[in-house]
Amino acid sequence: MPDQDQTVYPYGAWPSPISSEAITAAIVGVSDLTVDGPDIYWIEVRPAEGGRSVLVRRGEDGTVSDVTPAPFNVRTRVHEYGGRCYAVQASTVYFSHFDDGRLYQQASGETPEPITPELDVRYADMVLDLPRGRLIAVREDHRGGPREPRNELVAVKLTGENPEGGVVLATGADFYASPRLSPDETRLAWVEWDHPNMPWDDTRLMLADVAEDGTLREVRQVAGGRGESALEPRWSPAGVLHFVSDRTGWWNLYRLGTQVEALYPMEAEFSGPHWVFGLAQYTFLSEDRLMCAYNQGGQSHLAVLDHDGEGWQLRNLDTTFTLTWDLQAQGSRVVCLAGAPDRRPCIVRFSEEGDVEVLQESDAFRMNPQDLSVPEAITFPTEEGQTAHAFFYPPRNARARGPQGERPPLLVISHGGPTGATFAVLNPFVQFWTTRGFAVLDVNYGGSTGFGRAYRERLRGQWGVVDVQDCVNAARFVAERGDVDAQRMAITGGSAGGYTVLCALTFHDVFTAGASHFGLSDVETFTQDTHKFESRYLDGLIGPYPEMKELYQARSPIHFTEQLSRPVVFFQGLEDKVVPPDQAKRMFEAVRSRGLPTALVEFEGEGHGFRRAENIQRALEGELQFYGQVFGFTPPGLSATLSIENVSVS
Repeated sequence: MPDQDQTVYPYGAWPSPISSEAITAAIVGVSDLTVDGPDIYWIEVRPAEGGRSVLVRRGEDGTVSDVTPAPFNVRTRVHEYGGRCYAVQASTVYFSHFDDGRLYQQASGETPEPITPELDVRYADMVLDLPRGRLIAVREDHRGGPREPRNELVAVKLTGENPEGGVVLATGADFYASPRLSPDETRLAWVEWDHPNMPWDDTRLMLADVAEDGTLREVRQVAGGRGESALEPRWSPAGVLHFVSDRTGWWNLYRLGTQVEALYPMEAEFSGPHWVFGLAQYTFLSEDRLMCAYNQGGQSHLAVLDHDGEGWQLRNLDTTFTLTWDLQAQGSRVVCLAGAPDRRPCIVRFSEEGDVEVLQESDAFRMNPQDLSVPEAITFPTEEGQTAHAFFYPPRNARARGPQGERPPLLVISHGGPTGATFAVLNPFVQFWTTRGFAVLDVNYGGSTGFGRAYRERLRGQWGVVDVQDCVNAARFVAERGDVDAQRMAITGGSAGGYTVLCALTFHDVFTAGASHFGLSDVETFTQDTHKFESRYLDGLIGPYPEMKELYQARSPIHFTEQLSRPVVFFQGLEDKVVPPDQAKRMFEAVRSRGLPTALVEFEGEGHGFRRAENIQRALEGELQFYGQVFGFTPPGLSATLSIENVSVS
């Protein structure tokens, strides 16, 4: 029975307790945990400060304070996506400043001082080598002019001069990641790979001896190779090298002794796609005891893996958290990031018995449980007898309900990557829609991680096909169940998700409207006008270029705008180095010339993804206003107005 305290409003026009201003004022992105004795460090991305990344410390007494003062921005653009751009030891931090790419040293309470000169280079994934007075990092060197930047492992002195920005330790591979020193500083492990592979395709796990003068000797490959993604090297307290490999089709844990030994083989993923540096899905409690996070069937689990003298045993911890990541050991406990369907990611500390202590809420976002839409994990049929996965969020608002006999509109979310994944963790942007009367379907289409290599490789050669089919079939599935109005289904996504949006609207007729956030429309130009990390990504997703030029054109919505008969809105950062801004403009002009309702919102100073509060608000409200125009409702309380072309056309 309907709640008598609820007022009837048109779907989409429910008075929501969640405004775009409230989201950007409350939300802080938290990442890159590091433990330094009793202290815990992390990065906060603050939209209210123009998207500045701030290094924050929690002391042993629970006091939380900023480490890096304004205007320092602790961020790196290595691989454009960055990640893990600082290191800390004994309260002294070393970090990359985004504005100039230089490395800085900052003693506790002191002003940051540069330790590298002003050069066109970038640094990431640092590890300290204090006995030799240096740090080891991945360096991306852009000093070669128009040629592709050079990626290397370098050593940077902590004191004195670094005229060339570091001494090269390893070079020759196209990409490097995860340099990790053994506890006795005599060996260095790292991951490397070459075009056209991505780190979830084929990588090499390398090992070298570190000589007294700091150079690398006896460099050898110990895992990885063709058809194997070896990631996350990490040393046990006694100096045994561990890593994650998908040699069986699943990212499982291994260690290197006289031979490679699988710790606990299972159909589960103990790592994820390394879009950013520093992924940490396991850590050591002792020599033969680890705490690890793994994904099985789209669900995340936290577990203790220990050796009982005869073999390895896995014990899941009983916790309400549905996603844990960035695991860092602190004595006999583990600090990590964790989230749940009713809880934003926060910093927690687990004991091996499962006792949990919430150390720091990541942000101030809170919801009334009566307004919270709790996701339903669904598995649905898709093409060629396959199944795919999604989370379905029904509309929910304690004060509002839709008209009797009417079904809500649906918003399908296509995540980025496309080798990414979505999880059942409280997302204010999803709740923004559900509290307004939308149902939301967050899709883990074929190609998503968390379901094994075979599921991930469904997208090989099939980008723009499998992902689109799965989003289309997900929408049909919930419509046929009677959950949503099949005549009011929209699709939204950013980056690769934006490409899926444009393909779905161009080559299919299931969706009524869509929103592309910095999405591709011309995959052919992407091969010639993007950054190094992804410059050969499409070899695997579509095929080698230019040999398969015709297929690239066939997969590019920009060439088929005459087939597009649905309204679409575009949001684009003008400093995007991943998807050239011209792509959004060209697609917008083509859609406008078709006489369809459309809009283009361009953001000065934004790159691939929006970091500033005012721009996040404008994109969110603009998308809502656009759907209101298309679906015939008037959203209340919007602070911005979107200029929509061809609004008189239905």
